Amino acid sequence: MLDIKDFSIFENQVNFDFKGFLIKIVSYWKWFLICLIITFTIAYQVNVRKEKIYAMETLISVKEESNPLFTSNTSLVFNWGGTSDQVQTISTTLQSRSHNELVVDKLQFYIDYLVQGKYNLIDAYGAVPFYVTIDKSKGQLVGNLIGIKFLSENEYELRIPFATSNVSILTYSTNSYSNTAVEIGDFVKKYKVGESVSLPFLNWKLQINDNPGFYKGKEYFVRFNDYDGTVSSYKGIGVRSDDKGGSIITLSMQGNNKARMVEYLNATVKMLIKRQLDSKNQFATNTISFIDSTLVAMESQLKETGNELKSFRKGKNIYDVEDGGVKFSEKIVEFDVKKDEVNRKIAYYNSLKSYLKNSVNYAKLPAPSVAGIEDPNIVVNVSKLIALSAQRSEMAYAVKSEKIFSDFDNQMEAVKNVLLENIASAKASLQYDLAMISSKINETESTIKQLPEDQQELIKIKRKYDLSDNIYSTFLQKRSEADIVKAANLSDIHFIDPAKDVGGGLIGPKTSANYVLALFLGILIPLIFIFAIFFINNSVQNAEDISKMTKIPLIGVVGINKENTNLAVFDKPKSALSESFRAIRSSLQFLYKKQNVDGAKTLMITSSISGEGKTFCSINIATVFALSEKKTVIIGLDLRKPKLAAEFNLSNDVGVVNYLIKQKTVEEITNQTHIPYLDVILSGPVPPNPAELIISERMGELIEELKGKYDYIILDTPPVGLVSDALELVQYADVTLYIVRQNFTKKEMITLLNNRVKRGELNNTSIILNGLENKAKYGTGYGYGYGYGAYANGYYEDDKPMTTYQKIVKKIIKK
Repeated sequence: MLDIKDFSIFENQVNFDFKGFLIKIVSYWKWFLICLIITFTIAYQVNVRKEKIYAMETLISVKEESNPLFTSNTSLVFNWGGTSDQVQTISTTLQSRSHNELVVDKLQFYIDYLVQGKYNLIDAYGAVPFYVTIDKSKGQLVGNLIGIKFLSENEYELRIPFATSNVSILTYSTNSYSNTAVEIGDFVKKYKVGESVSLPFLNWKLQINDNPGFYKGKEYFVRFNDYDGTVSSYKGIGVRSDDKGGSIITLSMQGNNKARMVEYLNATVKMLIKRQLDSKNQFATNTISFIDSTLVAMESQLKETGNELKSFRKGKNIYDVEDGGVKFSEKIVEFDVKKDEVNRKIAYYNSLKSYLKNSVNYAKLPAPSVAGIEDPNIVVNVSKLIALSAQRSEMAYAVKSEKIFSDFDNQMEAVKNVLLENIASAKASLQYDLAMISSKINETESTIKQLPEDQQELIKIKRKYDLSDNIYSTFLQKRSEADIVKAANLSDIHFIDPAKDVGGGLIGPKTSANYVLALFLGILIPLIFIFAIFFINNSVQNAEDISKMTKIPLIGVVGINKENTNLAVFDKPKSALSESFRAIRSSLQFLYKKQNVDGAKTLMITSSISGEGKTFCSINIATVFALSEKKTVIIGLDLRKPKLAAEFNLSNDVGVVNYLIKQKTVEEITNQTHIPYLDVILSGPVPPNPAELIISERMGELIEELKGKYDYIILDTPPVGLVSDALELVQYADVTLYIVRQNFTKKEMITLLNNRVKRGELNNTSIILNGLENKAKYGTGYGYGYGYGAYANGYYEDDKPMTTYQKIVKKIIKK
């Protein structure tokens, strides 16, 4: 007998059943399999539709190249910046909008050449047999696919599908959009190769490449893209400096078309070389421009003085005139040349000072050497100022950081201040030299005034001519020197390893990542669903659930009934289900013996709610007692919802109700069944007051009278969770069996059962787990109804025949 002190834990405790959860996961293996098949199928379809991604690289070096014609006697000095500065400038330039606009425009990479692949359009740049040359000053259709089908080697069909009556066109020369009206539908027209196409929305010539191969009958597509969008896509070019060599730069690109990437990488480096060399030659270019403008003025002046000298010589004995003033003429010309040199230097300094104070762009400064200035402080600082100004202009297209611009401005301001100080000190020295030369000129001129007038006039005219000629020759020399230096300049950027398609380079798509994701989702999705079911489903799943929630003993586990009738034990006495009821019989006999019950024994069977299998268990427990030749009777005491009659093909017209209202005797309400030793007493017609009838004295009299006739009395009662009828019958029962159905009975009902036992409303109670479907899905239970697992073959009538695989394994084991 179960003592009340045994109930140490009756309340439902919320504990995570990890083992039960794992069992639940295993039970839904088909869900995992289906979900994995779906996710892997999706991953495969995504992978086969993805275009291949390639990576291409080119390697360049940055090395400051000295001009081979620079010598200690060269008066022009140029500088573009140190190597470290150049690496940073190059990295910034390559990713700048201005640079990539030049490259995209040169290559016309805003034009896509496409072919239809198995799943989508493929970039076929470099593989199509033709190219188009467009009129950039006229509009081109943007965004629409332009179909080209070659009808012959010299004729093609142009096909453009228009979905709307207005389309956007882009004029690439001005990068401006406009709209034009079109007719909805397919525009189809034939053109000759090389023929000008002049339409409101398309202006090009289609030309065939050299060695185009066979292309007759094939179809291709051309698409014009947004210019700014195309430039932005190429601004992402990878620029990486080598850690071991600071002057080595690796340029990289990723994309779907290797030919396009190779072309772009090499073109962007060539454009960079050209721009860097132009920048490096800026000093010389500025100098040449300055000298050219000066020479024009000097030519006019030289011509004028030459004509004046010729006019003076006419009609005179020039040798007599020149004889007396040659030495004075040579002397004063020498002083004039020196004075002009000083004045030119002072003029340059004044111009430079004004330029520094009034301008912000110093890229146009001429070389100080044009004025004969060789002061290294002046020359180096002017060169540095030009380089900083050019570098800042480059960065304005790519860098948005105000701090970087502020740093450049501070550097230029510092160089400018140093230059202004240098100018001030240099001018002070030149002013002294100018005063000394002017003094000597005045002294010489006073001597010349003592000569005859003809000699004075000749010296005056020749003085002007010789000065102009000397200045002109000096500037011609400077210009020639600047031209030579410019022509001999070398770019600081060199190809080490130009981009080239040598095969390989495939880096994507990452198909393995998609398959890993498919595996992850294929497991996660059903796992989440099972996790939700596990926590939402609050019903009893296995014997372990019962053992965790109550101390009431579980004396039997009954499997699912797969037959059409509830007389499972009688119809298949050797089945596993029958064995589970025999095991329950053995447990009941032990309970009766423990309680010292002699003579007739009563058994009450109840549950929490309807549908948990009380009647099924009552019939089969009664059957196993009857099969052991014990006189057994089942009493249908569920007066509200009778079921026994249908199980034995009897009429429910007469039953317990008739006895309780004193209409019939025990003999009159007892029905014999086709099962030997088993009788059944039906409930009879449904009464209006079932509870009152059950608690009447006649019920006690019925039980006593039946004890005199039968060995076992089975009371099939209504559920205690719904009505109180069964609680009134506890006094007549030696043992109470509480039926719990797998995946049906709520766990809260076990708590209510605990409370009823604790209060003494139910006595000598044991539990039966009914409807156990399978071990993997719902738990292992106690093994009742499942024999001895794999060793039970041949013991039960419902054993399944061995499969071919099982037969092979069995033969191998025997060997």
